[in-house]
Amino acid sequence: MTTLLFEQPNQQAVDDEFFRYVLLEFPEFAAQGRPGGGDWTVTDLFCGAGGSSSGAEAVPGVRVRMASNHWSLAVETHNTNMPHVDHDVADIHDVDPRRYPRTDFLWASPSCTFWSGARGERRDFTEEATRPTLFDLDNTDDEDDEKQALPAEAKQRSRALMHDVPRFAEHHRYRAVIVENTPELLKWWYFPKWIARMRKLGYRHKVLTLNSAFAHKLGAPAPQLRDRVYVVFWLEKYRDPDFDKWTRPTAWCPTCDRPVNAMTAPKDPRRPYGSYWEQYTYRCPQVSCRHGIVHPYTLPAISAIDLGTPGTRIGDRKRPLFPKTMARIATALNQFGPQSQVDALRSAVRRYLFLVPAEGRDGKVARSALEPHRAQTARNETGLLVPAGGTWNDDSQPLWEPMRTRTTRESEALVLVPLRNNNRSKSSTEPLDTFAAGGNHHGLLSLTPWQGTEADTRLWDPNVLYAYDTGMFRSLRGPLPTQTTVAGDAVVQALPDINDCVFRMMLPDEVKRGMGFAAQFVLLGNKREQVRMCGNAVTPPIARDLIAAVVEAITGDEVRTA
Repeated sequence: MTTLLFEQPNQQAVDDEFFRYVLLEFPEFAAQGRPGGGDWTVTDLFCGAGGSSSGAEAVPGVRVRMASNHWSLAVETHNTNMPHVDHDVADIHDVDPRRYPRTDFLWASPSCTFWSGARGERRDFTEEATRPTLFDLDNTDDEDDEKQALPAEAKQRSRALMHDVPRFAEHHRYRAVIVENTPELLKWWYFPKWIARMRKLGYRHKVLTLNSAFAHKLGAPAPQLRDRVYVVFWLEKYRDPDFDKWTRPTAWCPTCDRPVNAMTAPKDPRRPYGSYWEQYTYRCPQVSCRHGIVHPYTLPAISAIDLGTPGTRIGDRKRPLFPKTMARIATALNQFGPQSQVDALRSAVRRYLFLVPAEGRDGKVARSALEPHRAQTARNETGLLVPAGGTWNDDSQPLWEPMRTRTTRESEALVLVPLRNNNRSKSSTEPLDTFAAGGNHHGLLSLTPWQGTEADTRLWDPNVLYAYDTGMFRSLRGPLPTQTTVAGDAVVQALPDINDCVFRMMLPDEVKRGMGFAAQFVLLGNKREQVRMCGNAVTPPIARDLIAAVVEAITGDEVRTA
């Protein structure tokens, strides 16, 4: 691993300093493109394991040159996957910008841990989200403002890391800068002046709140609902990036009966930023359908799950699951369990999978694995539950293979049951929820085949007749009994026994795929550290599309979407 230890600029740094001087004194020279050609280069501050770097290098002609992070394991992981990049294990706040070579672009993901309201502390934000009209403030003399109320040390650090962005930009004069953080950043009272400081350096900007599940302009998105804010800066001499092209997802409009480039529709125009569906939706751009609400295309969570790894039967567990987890599983079975899915030729039922929240705040429920995953935290909080028994349709294969289509055809379903509180079970047709750095909070639940006679499977069949007069069950595959003038038959549906299901937590590789990392991307460390690196990472698809947008604007050459 290449680690920068020098304190004085080397020859490359001297050359970069001269090139920067030429750009500042003769801006028309920069408009002619890179001298001698070559790749567009990126510095990745707070690089983590390499999500943003992986996304940047997915854009043709872009190469990451410098990556830095304070966590040595993350830097080692980054170096393992990108050995051509120069790496530095350092606290960015203590780094002299002259230590790093000049590059064309800067990607920065300052720590967002202490912006979150989940810590139970009062945030250092105003009550109202910052509006774009405030971003043009000219007064950046804010020394008195900064000293009004000293926050905790952790809050000070988060804010200090944000100031490292203009500090590096002032020295290196990057052509474009992209800053990633959580949506809570927009409520920071100092945010308008932070923007103004960058504008004084000669940058224009755009504030975007995007969801990784919809980043599919230059390739596949992440199968995860992950809301983040991205502040994109570019030097005034360049044209504005075409953000409509790169951030408006493709969606199907049922009224227009065709795919459209959906447009963002804030629910409250005074608060245009936030989380998908809570603060904004997407609408069709066509007037003919009166701009009806549309849902962007997404990858299902099932695309990240490998069914080849078994779980443990719940009834055989040495340590029982928590009551809240069991309640979520019961809700998931009731919501996503078999619905008239008895096999026509065999006495068996289809397999169903659910992702179940097993830990965290109240209110979380399972969801189908055909939907995108929730946002991943740095904790492992999702388990895999698969009912035991049977031999029908029990061959397992990775879900990125044709299994997904086959599953849909055979009425199989996956349900995500988040293991954190304040969540619900979701269908596997939805994206995953956000992966966070706190751990793995997702469990996988599945109803496996049940082999046996009709009598064995009647409890799994929602279409079974119960005769009040005889107390007998009848299958709906046979003819009705003689009907009298009194209603004597009822349709019965029973759920499987939770104890006959098997359960396991999501694997780090599944979390990795849920973040949108390539299958060959290597994660170092133990399972907890791997999940933490994933939860702290930028999803590569979103970095890919935003880097493509600024490259297209600066070069003037069209970058074709997928």
